[in-house]
This record gives sequence, structure tokens and C-alpha cells, in this order.
Amino acid sequence: MSTWFSWFIVLWSIFLITVMFIGGYFMFRKFLKRLPKEDGKSILDWQDHYIQETIHLWSDEKKRLLEELVEPVPSLFRDVAKEKIAGKIGELAVEENASAITEDLIVRGYIIATPKRDHKFLLKKLKEKQIDITPYQHLF
Repeated sequence: MSTWFSWFIVLWSIFLITVMFIGGYFMFRKFLKRLPKEDGKSILDWQDHYIQETIHLWSDEKKRLLEELVEPVPSLFRDVAKEKIAGKIGELAVEENASAITEDLIVRGYIIATPKRDHKFLLKKLKEKQIDITPYQHLF
């Protein structure tokens, strides 16, 4: 075998192993979220429960607002982010016995469901939408 082909095989093997490790990491994280907790439901089960429990409370205008808020998320992950945020909004709505999803619930759920490392993008999007963040400073 020639030297360049040997190097190609070595580099290709390293690339494949790296990609498999990265994929395995994300699959393992998803697996951990699917594990049932003490109450018998997993994090994702509760998220789905809250979404189904409050789906009738969402108006088209509020759905569009949620869509606009998750625009900064890369399209590959946007659906997952939207479900996570909608689940948190639903949880807040159930806890407060809300009769409809309001902008206040959406902003609070959006802030709580967003990881701390992404709060700078969150703040930028809220300012772009001209939403006053002073009532929500304690959530940051």
C-alpha cells in the first residue's frame, strides 16, 4: 500500500471514531432524559404532558411569538428547543391555573427553559421584539 493511502485510512478511522463518540454522547443524553424518575415519568414525559394539557390555551398569535423567539436556534435543533420551551410554559400555566397562554407566561417560560449560556442571545431577541425585561430580571 502507498503511504498516502495508509494516512487516508488512519485519518478516516479517527474521523469515524470521533463522529461516533459525538453521536453517542447526544444519544446518551437523550436516554438519560427518557429514564423515569421517582414518580414514574421522565423529563420528556412531563414535557409532553404539559404540552398536551395546555395545547388548547395557545392562540395563533402566541404560537407565532414562540416561533419568533426560537428563530436564533439553529434549524436542526429548533423543534426540540420549541418543545422544551412550550413544555416549560405549559408547566407554568398549569401551576397558575391560567385560562390562556399570555405573553408573560411565554417570556417567563422562555427564560427558564433557556440554558444560562444562551441568555445573551435570549436578551438580544427580547430586545429585538421590544419586550421589557425588567419584570423578569430575577429569572436571569
